Amino acid sequence: MRLFKENKSGKPSLFHFTEAGSGEPILLLHGLFGRLSNWHETIKYFSQKYRVIIPELPVYEKSLPKEGLDGLVDYLDSFIQSLNLEKVTLVGNSLGGHLAILYTVNHPDKVERLVLAGSSGLHENSLGVTYPKRGSYQYVEEKVRNIFHNERVATPQLVDEVYEVVNNVRKTIKVIKMARSANTNNVASVLDKINVPVLLIWGKQDKVTPIHIAHRFQKLIPGDVTLHVIDQCGHVPMMEHPEEFNGVLETFLIQSSDYVLSSKRA
Repeated sequence: MRLFKENKSGKPSLFHFTEAGSGEPILLLHGLFGRLSNWHETIKYFSQKYRVIIPELPVYEKSLPKEGLDGLVDYLDSFIQSLNLEKVTLVGNSLGGHLAILYTVNHPDKVERLVLAGSSGLHENSLGVTYPKRGSYQYVEEKVRNIFHNERVATPQLVDEVYEVVNNVRKTIKVIKMARSANTNNVASVLDKINVPVLLIWGKQDKVTPIHIAHRFQKLIPGDVTLHVIDQCGHVPMMEHPEEFNGVLETFLIQSSDYVLSSKRA
């Protein structure tokens, strides 16, 4: 789906996204090498009761007025405004989690809940900010497999998508800039500003953002922060264990509904 919206300069902005269902809005934010398809099982499950929206983040396909994560925060705000959404639940994986944190801190009045899965922001062992073996399919395949505990989830199609990105000079430059922005944007000092219900869903075998990072998020974010650890799972739990991921997320949405209702009355 595409949406045109006139921006401050008077020129139309183009947003690519997919959505399904109706009701309370949930935004799913993918990671640096992520795709809308990463959330296939999530949108299929939750669109029965919620309005589930997945924006395609312009990580390497579009120039932003601001570089790095600051540009993504502004982009996400423009997107939310374009859909006339008053408040949303943000669910972010990896870089998408990092973005969700910064958006929540900068726009606290627009976020109902925050869900982080393998989020960057404190530490990550990423694919790297350079690609010394950019032309090597085997190298890329090994890196993609490293994201998952079950390497069979790293399908040839998924490897091909990443391989195409890192072998495109223009896209590679944008990815490197975004990765560096994430590496230098540590959120430790701003986590105490988060005052919404928070759920952390983490893969126990996550090699990109190891499990001790989840415990650190839980310690630094104030209030009652729920941490659910999925065993036999790597960096992308909604792809590797979708049933458990969806079940945990659904329970959190239901249990935090009283907070959401009270905040709306206020």
